[in-house]
Amino acid sequence: MKTLISVVSLEEAKIVAKSETDILDVKNTEEGSLGAQTPGVLKEIVEEFNNDKILCSAALGDLPFKPGTATLAAYGAANCGVNYIKAGLHGLSTYEEAYKMMVGIVKAVRMVSDHITVVACGYADFSRFGGLHYKDLVQAAKDAGADVAMLDTAIKDGKTLFDALSIEEIQDFVDLSKKGGLLCALAGSIRKEDMPVLAKIAPDIVGVRGAVCDSSDRTKGIIEERLQEFLSSK
Repeated sequence: MKTLISVVSLEEAKIVAKSETDILDVKNTEEGSLGAQTPGVLKEIVEEFNNDKILCSAALGDLPFKPGTATLAAYGAANCGVNYIKAGLHGLSTYEEAYKMMVGIVKAVRMVSDHITVVACGYADFSRFGGLHYKDLVQAAKDAGADVAMLDTAIKDGKTLFDALSIEEIQDFVDLSKKGGLLCALAGSIRKEDMPVLAKIAPDIVGVRGAVCDSSDRTKGIIEERLQEFLSSK
């Protein structure tokens, strides 16, 4: 499994880049689960590490069903030189809406590069806010030509991926993604104690932030010691 660690600043990125992390994910925790960072901060981080061993990812936000807005955001992020682009499909609930969003995002990214990995991200806790079912997420991602299907949690109140879905449902998501030719990623208040279970479920990517932050609080800064502890649990 690859590890994706979310950062909010160049200072945090420098801490993570010294570790064995695979993907440096740039986001803004003040704007939600997949909050989008400003182009200035994103580009600053990408330019610092784009020739290094670590790959850079950009979150586009917990997006409403506004395909034009989403595609323009994707085009802007792609022009910042990232390796991955993550679109949070938050304000929608049907396959048709998800497909329309993702096919536009994929096209916008491909206008810039054929080598950027496009991630369609849904939410394991979709039932708490009337969101997109994970099965529709996988199908829309596949049909739209995305590269990765991902699950996170939208509501950050201490409940985890494993509170939102059963292990059987999480395994179903992973299996459906792989069967559809997609890579799959899991996030959502994952702790180091969860890694043995995740190793059995076998996603391609595991994403975290809170687990490596001060007091396990995703709004606080990353602590190098906690980062190393988490990575050692792989």
